[in-house]
Amino acid sequence: MDNVSVVRIFTLSGVNETMNYRLTIFSLTLLYYCVILFVNISLIAIIILDENLHEPMYILLCNFCINGLYGTIGFYPKFLLDLLSSSQEISYSGCLFQAFIMYSFACADCSILAVMAYDRYLAICRPLHYHSFMTKRRLSQLICFSWFTPFCVFSISILLTSRLRSCGSNIQKLFCVNWVIVKLTCPGTDTVSNSVIAYATMFIYVSHGFFIVWTYMHLIKNCVRSKEDRVKFMQTCVPHLISLITFLVVILVDLMYMRFGSRNLPQSLQNFIAIEFLLISPVMNPLIYGFKLTKIRNRILGLVYIKGKSTVP
Repeated sequence: MDNVSVVRIFTLSGVNETMNYRLTIFSLTLLYYCVILFVNISLIAIIILDENLHEPMYILLCNFCINGLYGTIGFYPKFLLDLLSSSQEISYSGCLFQAFIMYSFACADCSILAVMAYDRYLAICRPLHYHSFMTKRRLSQLICFSWFTPFCVFSISILLTSRLRSCGSNIQKLFCVNWVIVKLTCPGTDTVSNSVIAYATMFIYVSHGFFIVWTYMHLIKNCVRSKEDRVKFMQTCVPHLISLITFLVVILVDLMYMRFGSRNLPQSLQNFIAIEFLLISPVMNPLIYGFKLTKIRNRILGLVYIKGKSTVP
């Protein structure tokens, strides 16, 4: 064990499959990343600048988009650089940092979706008590919860991983994953604490999932009784439900593949499965909310109309 050289540089070998088409993939990825930046920043700016949108639902949506930017910043710039580089290497500390961003982004998404579900539950099932429950202070506490919970959990996880000695250097992915780093540790290394934190994290976010299911059971129950609640559900809950289902499907596919997937699949398909949550949600969420929520849609159409009017001679 003492004679084993400790690895300080990792190679992201998942990029190798794209080398034959790297200029094309670079151009498409850069364009797609610009779209992600544009739609999310636009929605964030609209919500911040319009005082009529300074309501809990829209403030939570703003946080949702900020988290989307946070997660994609952890992947796309490094991936674009790798496409232009002859070697796809990342330092040990850089790899841990990227793994932290990827995990905390996905789990913050889950936390924000849970808080948004709670907000819709109060608005539809407890409308008379909504404003007394969802005060500015309560909203601030919920937003802090949705950000600090994943940050704290994965800070502990990454700190535990940083204490381990790595003997392998090849990561067969496009980005760093904490559990893959743990699996590259030297033989005989104690990883029990990492496993405990991993199971604790799973418990926390499965609990989030059960809470969301509980809120939607009550929402659907209310909507069956009242036509007014049904209309409100269709206007405000459907975008949330679509985001939630997309998030769950994408994350479950990735987790199931990591746990049970075959290594005989083409590397390009493995790469797509791994980055689904960085491809679909960051673009789909702002578009769905932008088109479905009436106030945001009217604000966007108003801006387009004013701009079009100003360009007419």
